[in-house]
Amino acid sequence: MWAASPPIGLADEQRRVLEGWVRAPSTPQGLVLRSRIVLMASQGVANHAIAKAVGTSRPTIQLWRERFSQGGLKALTKIKKGRGRKSVIASEKVKEIIEATLHSKPPGATHWSCRTMAKAMGVSPDTVNRIWRAHELQPHRVTSFKLSSDRRFVEKLTDVIGLYLNPPEHALVLCVDEKSQIQALDRTQPGLPLKKGRYGTMTHDYKRHGTAALFAALNLLEGTVVGQIHLRHRHQEFLKFLARLDREFVKDLELHVILNNYGTHTHPKVKAWLAKHSRFQLHFIPTGSSWLNLIERWFAELTNKAIRRGSFASVGDLGVAIHEFLDASNRDPTIYVWTGSAETIMEKVARCQAILQTRH
Repeated sequence: MWAASPPIGLADEQRRVLEGWVRAPSTPQGLVLRSRIVLMASQGVANHAIAKAVGTSRPTIQLWRERFSQGGLKALTKIKKGRGRKSVIASEKVKEIIEATLHSKPPGATHWSCRTMAKAMGVSPDTVNRIWRAHELQPHRVTSFKLSSDRRFVEKLTDVIGLYLNPPEHALVLCVDEKSQIQALDRTQPGLPLKKGRYGTMTHDYKRHGTAALFAALNLLEGTVVGQIHLRHRHQEFLKFLARLDREFVKDLELHVILNNYGTHTHPKVKAWLAKHSRFQLHFIPTGSSWLNLIERWFAELTNKAIRRGSFASVGDLGVAIHEFLDASNRDPTIYVWTGSAETIMEKVARCQAILQTRH
């Protein structure tokens, strides 16, 4: 018979922490096991009884009793590294793979994959993946960018961001744009619904039933959106939308309108209308800088949540879906808050320009 081990002494705080680890669903199972061992040992339970209760061996119980006695709670969370097989990839080979990833391309392709790199370097794909992860390299991914060539970039940028960060008193800031060419796409076959273990499905092919244009204005203060759907995208429709905005908001407020440089916004008839409605103050974003207009953020929500996965048998059905999303959005509006300063944006633009100059 084994001699009974003395109970482990636990402070109230240690017991509370151990019990919390056992109860928490996110605690790693190894830590739960070790916590249960210490808790049962503190109650005077014999080692062989603990081993049977938790499903492990008696030497394991003795090991964690000793480690807890020497290091307390921290000893339970620290696991010594095993004596497994060490990496056999030489540092020169790692450097060669990194250099090839950054400064070369495989024959006939635009970028490396783990398999093409593994074949070229004489290593396994898993080795390439480990090296890429360790050095934060993702050659399969790419992001897009565009630097504005607007000669008045700094002036327009400062003007718009000034409205975002310090809006004028007794006035409203409206982010205005048109989402044109919204297609009413009808799937050729009904899709299958979402179920456990299966995504919802939809056919890759579709029928076109026309297009619509959505004119929209985001109220920066409240997060609400005024929208108007038209079949065409001309200065005539833009004038109708401006008249809608004029009716929508009380007359004693100035309306500072942020919009892009599309031709309909500077049409002579639009300018004539604005001259008769002096409370409208237009602020143009730089060319190629749609990211500066916050209505684009709302357009992204509209596309992702109401249009992309929809099926519309007509432009009328598309309009109904847009209006339903618009109503739901206004019942629970999201207030978009601009946080970047003009200075930080200009610094980033300067860095991008410097990089492009070195590449040419």
